[in-house]
Amino acid sequence: MDFLMVVLDGAVRESMLFAATWFLIGGVDDLGVDLCFFVDRLRHWQAPRRWVSDLPGRAVPASFAIFVPAWREEAVIGAMLAATTARFGDSGYRVYVGVYPNDPATIEAARELVERDPRIRMIVGPRDGPTTKADCLNILWAALERDDAAAERRTEAIVIHDAEDVVHPAELRVFDALLQSYAVVQVPVLPLIRSGSLVSGHYADEFAYAHGMQQPVRAMLGAPLPLAGTGCAIRADVLGEIAIERGGAPFDASCLTEDYELYGVQDKTYYVGKIFIPTWQLVLRPTARCGLQPFHIIIADNAVRRRQNWWRAAGPLSGAQTT
Repeated sequence: MDFLMVVLDGAVRESMLFAATWFLIGGVDDLGVDLCFFVDRLRHWQAPRRWVSDLPGRAVPASFAIFVPAWREEAVIGAMLAATTARFGDSGYRVYVGVYPNDPATIEAARELVERDPRIRMIVGPRDGPTTKADCLNILWAALERDDAAAERRTEAIVIHDAEDVVHPAELRVFDALLQSYAVVQVPVLPLIRSGSLVSGHYADEFAYAHGMQQPVRAMLGAPLPLAGTGCAIRADVLGEIAIERGGAPFDASCLTEDYELYGVQDKTYYVGKIFIPTWQLVLRPTARCGLQPFHIIIADNAVRRRQNWWRAAGPLSGAQTT
């Protein structure tokens, strides 16, 4: 018995030493990020703030295609489309909503907006859902290519949004200006906080740290920057080059996080230049914030599933397949 206690005590001590070592390594890593962030803030402390009115404009705004994949989003898709078209106004854009043939409720909710607004087009995919978001985006990409070829026009950039997003009115103006210098632009995501919700607070903390600290530090160090899967714009010529290399579909339909696959740390083959994250260098009137407010963060199972996908994309299961 004494021998077993000695063995157990030794195992506990060794386990605690092992855990403490990795906690120390993780703490040093976090400290390094904090120091880089502090240095970056000092570098921009005296930099003049840029307002939307100061961004370089063009006589003819860019032509945007806004992709909105939707699976069982009947509760929000109608309001999202109405708010998006109202906030963006009449500038050059079209909204492509991707739905599934076995999701009649979402189809019906989107159809009401499609019938009264020619800027919105609903694309019913060939397969029953749910599939991956990347698969739905590929279907929308194919539809966009067909439309552009038939109309003999050229779409300059693809904007990705979720069906729960509240877009910023100045978003397309920001994309139009910055895509002249960058292949990809990601605006910060601002989660909608629900009072008293632990999941909502956790989601808000995640985005605050990722888009307020990690992304600026990654940009400072020249490291690959993962997209948020929403609130991002990608030049159409860049996606076209990737699509050619991948046999016609720019997104990996088997990937859990389509944005990591294209621009994240796991696949540097398709990394196409530095992603610009507007933070304190770009302030938008009148809210002094540029971003989105996803409604889905108040839904616990959705938030947990998304958190698992982030971990799989960044961790040892990054190559995992989805069904």
